[in-house]
Amino acid sequence: MTNQDVLTVYAAMGELSSQMVTAANASDWERLEALEQRVSDHVALLKAQENTVRLEGEQRQRKVTLIKQMLDDDRQVRDLIQPWMAQLSKLINSTGTERRVHNAYGAV
Repeated sequence: MTNQDVLTVYAAMGELSSQMVTAANASDWERLEALEQRVSDHVALLKAQENTVRLEGEQRQRKVTLIKQMLDDDRQVRDLIQPWMAQLSKLINSTGTERRVHNAYGAV
């Protein structure tokens, strides 16, 4: 893997993270999951091969810029899915409570 290959992978991950924000904004959870998987694939590639590459100067700064953008996108996605996750948690807890009441008292 060359220096340019590494930066190309980081740029692709940056584009995917931007698309993840868009998917989360649209509550398109299936697309969000698919995009997360693609990012994960890129991370695996970098883990396997990036350690042989040393970036310096502008290339290193470009990598830092891309990582900062991905972190910002990740924060935005988490902010967007937090209410949905809380609602899902309430639903799961409510279902669990219903099940316990039903088990304890049976059908009325």
